[in-house]
Amino acid sequence: MNIPYKSFCWSLGTTSFRTKNFNKTIEDQLALLNEFWTLTENRNADWSGNNELQARYYDFMHEKGFVEGNAGNKPKDAREKTSGLVDIGLIDDKRKLSDAGKALLRISTENDFSSDNQFQIAKDSFVYLKQLLKTFYEIEGQTVRPFMVLLRLLSIFDYLTLDEYTYLLPLCIGARETIEIVGGITNLRCNNTSIDDIIINRLMNMPNYIVALEYFLENDVTEDLVCEIGLNRKSRQYDKPYFELYKVLLEVFVYGDIDSLSAVYSATKDIKIGKWWRNYLFDTSSEAAIRKFPSTHLKNTVFDDVTSENEFKRAFFKTVHLFKAKATLSDYLDLNRRYIKTTDIVLFEDDTVKLDIVPRHFFKSVIHQLYSDAFTPSELLHENCRMEEISDCLVVSDDTIIEGINEELGINVTTIDAARAALEDNRYHRLQHLIDTKFTDDKLLLLLDCFEERKDTEIRNIVTDNADVPTIFEYVLGILWYKASERRGKILDYMKLSLDADLLPKTHAGGGEADIVYEYPSTESYPEHTLLLEATLADSTNQRRMEMEPVSRHLGRHLIRTGNLNSYCVFATNYLDINVIADFRGRKSIPFYDSQDYSKSVNGMKIISLQTSELKKIVTKGKTYKELYPIFEEAFNSTLPPHEWYENCIKI
Repeated sequence: MNIPYKSFCWSLGTTSFRTKNFNKTIEDQLALLNEFWTLTENRNADWSGNNELQARYYDFMHEKGFVEGNAGNKPKDAREKTSGLVDIGLIDDKRKLSDAGKALLRISTENDFSSDNQFQIAKDSFVYLKQLLKTFYEIEGQTVRPFMVLLRLLSIFDYLTLDEYTYLLPLCIGARETIEIVGGITNLRCNNTSIDDIIINRLMNMPNYIVALEYFLENDVTEDLVCEIGLNRKSRQYDKPYFELYKVLLEVFVYGDIDSLSAVYSATKDIKIGKWWRNYLFDTSSEAAIRKFPSTHLKNTVFDDVTSENEFKRAFFKTVHLFKAKATLSDYLDLNRRYIKTTDIVLFEDDTVKLDIVPRHFFKSVIHQLYSDAFTPSELLHENCRMEEISDCLVVSDDTIIEGINEELGINVTTIDAARAALEDNRYHRLQHLIDTKFTDDKLLLLLDCFEERKDTEIRNIVTDNADVPTIFEYVLGILWYKASERRGKILDYMKLSLDADLLPKTHAGGGEADIVYEYPSTESYPEHTLLLEATLADSTNQRRMEMEPVSRHLGRHLIRTGNLNSYCVFATNYLDINVIADFRGRKSIPFYDSQDYSKSVNGMKIISLQTSELKKIVTKGKTYKELYPIFEEAFNSTLPPHEWYENCIKI
């Protein structure tokens, strides 16, 4: 009997394009495709079924440093690296940039991510928002727009837990299934069901699972039967290890052979997702402990109540498919989150998923009409269209924004400027919470250690993997300096970085200023001035080449433009090269000219160099900026030569 596999969930994009620096990678991919199609040998070629062309694109990506290694199947790799962008309409199925893709590439190329919309999100995020509103998938004869379904669930429940988002939202592949999942979440929050039960019920409502269970119950269990009822999408042969697991579980729970528990543990190790079984069955990961005291380490499970082989079969079948489904959905979590975060309207914080303030109230006000399109395809997927072209209801008015902000924050503003000011206050409230939970002093010290030792993976795990490590270093420096400045000043404006909805950094292909431009008003401790914070993780050779000129240029231009000669620069790095110190100390007496107008110049610049070792002292000693300023001023005025200057003058 050949029982077909049927999709039970959706996922955005493809797991082969689950990549670090997600925004930057998409922008890089669009730029590569745009360049690739301009080459003479590719200009009139057709992508579809053209393995030679696809292999050529893989080689092109490799030549540009976009992929590493050497793919065994270059055409397949080229297709996989681009298929996610096809799904969200940035390129068409022939891998040519769509109008929407061209709009996003233009934003990246011009390096202008400023907001030009009433959601107050960056230009690129607004493109992603429109694309995801249009993105649809055909699943088992049904059409679904996943992002619209997410908006529907958030309008009903206000938030989803991370588990609800991971395991239940993607099961909404049609109108009927979505109603079922909404009911399931409602019961879940009343403690009347569990996520596992909701998943099992969803699967067991599908015809192929019903047929497979009946077939399993009616026949003697063989390796071939277990492979057939496993419904493996790629190859039924992958499910062979389940036969051994079936036999030893049967011995334990039907025939009472508790000594077979160690064999159960061994059998799970041959299953790709065996950890799901081990975590479900045992309270320890020690195979020796299970072998020595088997019953002691056995958890309560669905198998405890079985009294016959047929009852066991039923429990085994459901558990097999529950864990398969959860493993798949867990694997899709990261991918779905990456795509949805590109919109910058969805917050992922404290293990909950919710909309930011303005989109929350806006979409709640229009969801009834918008949801009518949730299970229909969009003919505008490739167009850089206006919001209202996607749906007539997607017209954001100032009144809607003001009303939503008043309701959310319990205030009573009447103008859009006042509403946006209230939103900004709310962002800073969220920033304080972020610092207090994610960027404590201990965490900052750990990160600084990681920057010194270039433990890049750990840095990404702590902060985000949607930014490269140099960008994260700049961001962490900004947070550190904000804390040293006693959390005064508009640090979210001062950091010249793109931040996502969760106020974490993201890297763009176009790059940008490396500066954090911190504004200080006049106090008893210092005059009014601007501090340019420059951060780099370049090694000694690259540091001289990459930083000596840009740092002095940024500061020189700033001084000429503002005329405030009290302003200066702090250059922070994990390793200070002596010639960088010497160059920056030399700038104290070297004039800087406006390269377009030689009549404009400044006579000398104040640049203070800091290593991460000193940054750690700022944190551990709780140094405030008003304490640091006189240290930097005295160091600047020192006459010591560069090789003595740092050790003797930078005393924090």
